[in-house]
Amino acid sequence: MTSTTAPEAPAAAGQPALSEVELLIGGMTCASCAARVEKKLNRMEGVTATVNYATEKARITYPPGVEVADLITTVVRTGYTAEEPAPPRRDDEEDTASGTDPETAALRTRLVVSALLALPVVLLAMVPPLQFDHWQWLSLTLAAPVVVWGAASFHRAAWTNLRHGAATMDTLVSVGTLAAFGWSLWALFLGDAGEPGMRHPFELTVSRTDGASMIYLEVAAGVTAFILLGRYLEARSKRQAGAALRALMELGAKDVTVLREGREVRVPAERLSVGDRFVVRPGEKIATDGTVVEGSSAVDASMLTGESVPVDVTVGDAVTGATVNAGGRLVVEATRIGADTQLARMAKLVEDAQTGKAQVQRLADRIAGVFVPVVLLIAAATFGLWLGNTGDTVAAFTAAVAVLIIACPCALGLATPTALMVGTGRGAQLGILIKGPEVLESTRRVDTVVLDKTGTVTTGRMSLRAVHTAEGTDERELLRLAGALEHASEHPVARAVAAGAEERVGTLPEVERFENVPGRGVRGRVEGREVAVGRLSEVFGELPPELERAKEDAERAGHTAVVAGWDGVARGVLAVADAVKGTSAEAVRELRALGLTPVLLTGDNRAVAEAVARTVGIDGDRVIAEVLPEDKADVVRRLQEEGRSVAMVGDGVNDAAALAVADLGLSLGTGTDAAIEAGDLTLVRGDLRVAADAIRLSRRTLATIKGNLVWAFGYNVAALPLAAAGLLNPMIAGAAMAFSSVFVVTNSLRLRSFH
Repeated sequence: MTSTTAPEAPAAAGQPALSEVELLIGGMTCASCAARVEKKLNRMEGVTATVNYATEKARITYPPGVEVADLITTVVRTGYTAEEPAPPRRDDEEDTASGTDPETAALRTRLVVSALLALPVVLLAMVPPLQFDHWQWLSLTLAAPVVVWGAASFHRAAWTNLRHGAATMDTLVSVGTLAAFGWSLWALFLGDAGEPGMRHPFELTVSRTDGASMIYLEVAAGVTAFILLGRYLEARSKRQAGAALRALMELGAKDVTVLREGREVRVPAERLSVGDRFVVRPGEKIATDGTVVEGSSAVDASMLTGESVPVDVTVGDAVTGATVNAGGRLVVEATRIGADTQLARMAKLVEDAQTGKAQVQRLADRIAGVFVPVVLLIAAATFGLWLGNTGDTVAAFTAAVAVLIIACPCALGLATPTALMVGTGRGAQLGILIKGPEVLESTRRVDTVVLDKTGTVTTGRMSLRAVHTAEGTDERELLRLAGALEHASEHPVARAVAAGAEERVGTLPEVERFENVPGRGVRGRVEGREVAVGRLSEVFGELPPELERAKEDAERAGHTAVVAGWDGVARGVLAVADAVKGTSAEAVRELRALGLTPVLLTGDNRAVAEAVARTVGIDGDRVIAEVLPEDKADVVRRLQEEGRSVAMVGDGVNDAAALAVADLGLSLGTGTDAAIEAGDLTLVRGDLRVAADAIRLSRRTLATIKGNLVWAFGYNVAALPLAAAGLLNPMIAGAAMAFSSVFVVTNSLRLRSFH
């Protein structure tokens, strides 16, 4: 699904109509990059832009007189690339879905090679017994490709930032690694570090030494490998940004049988036109929105509407594309195609919700914007003061390099990815998939959890819940005869009755002269008796009082009640319903214990919804029923406008837009791909209790990440004055960085004990 330039309605009478375009932005490495592009675009007269770092897209509205080429030029002048999206190709989608897109593959290669080269460099520097004659030259040989090739993207980004007067994490990484590498080259070729027999002591002494005999190649190579690890983990998460839209569009039928001059012709679904008539056989997807012109059937719309009971349709009824024909043969006349269909509109809702999400500014990038220039100034001031006071160039340079190295964000590069790796690994063991660090911030704030009913709180499958018999009727006989008749029907309610009957009485007899009465039930001959099941009032007439009461009670409880009988006499009422999952009530209690207010949201009727709410312990005033698919996201927005921070739990395509617009989206892995990809957290087991575990684990992981970041920055801030005062030589700075990294990793590993 591509975004092309499209006119919008004018904001007011007399104002020119605005156009809208979506651009793919390349070269962004952090959230501050997106903010910079957005700021530059919004400075253009009449232009309103929103740039999303996660999806790497910019949605821009612009007035007449402004061309798309002008927008692209502005982005390029800011230091990034921009282009309109190309139509998606099947092979592109498969590559992205499988994780083999070229950019991520290249980053993975860069990470693996850099890590393999950096490991021996770090070991040689930190373990003196491993040092042999001329070991320093081996370290240089291994570290040079890491600093030059492995960190090339950081150096390019830092240069771009410098040209535009900005500083980010890339600036810190580039300056720190180049300073350590540059000093090492100076010490090796012009100082004493290149002499045979040189040894690299590992001492925790706070004293100035001769920097001409010290090298810091392990700092340059190690920092690069650590930061590449963080970037790779981030890229792997961002790669999934467009998967929800692909999953939505995959729901549609690929081919369709069109009636042309009385003949059936199989054509690709995209070649349908409004007014075309097409055939839908049992089990097939309806290709596009239309009106039934021939036949009758039951249509399973649960993937789109969340309605657990299939809808009976006949001539004149409207049907929706991507729903499944669960019964007889239909002929449908297409009324809407392409972008006008309900499926396409839902895909647009998901896309809008994703693009409209608030950008999460990474804490490290926000602070780095101030921290980096301050560190550079401190390093320059340190060099100047030492040189002016002592006249010793080596001592001045040693102190200045110590400032740069102690400020280099080695632990920062580990703070988020290590906690995320451990947290997500533990989550996977518990059936929880966390998509990325942006998700975690939302879990801390949420105070309301919206639960989709069908497939989330309930099983999503119809089952026989109760059997009520008239006086003198044997229950087993009723189930044998009614179950046999329903076994011949394809209707999902009939299948539930037949399955329940087989489970309770065993093998069912054969049916003769089976007849389907559209919208009202079925009838036929079983073991010499004329049996009927459904809403056949003309067959049964008025029901006996006890059966009438049973029918009313079942419908009040939200069940679908069908009457069964034979030889013109009603013999019983069968109640069918979507069963509540056995763990849902406990899950609601656990969510309440986390301080969340549960809300039940469904497309089902209010009686069904309130019955389910009573079963699981949700207050009646927290039930929102009979909601159309496109309105679910609006319900979430309405709750947000009331000041609530909303988590949404769902599994159907109809939940995808609501999952995307919610502050936190939790999708059940037993649901559709669209819901899973639109959600922020995926609950693999389909057990609602895991939702509470997911929120607790996410909050714990977020707290660990924040603790890591506080430590990483705190140690930088505390050590900077020592380095500037000449009390911390660069080797000690490197050791302190190593300790900081060990602390961050150890702190993250504590998440493995989460239960």
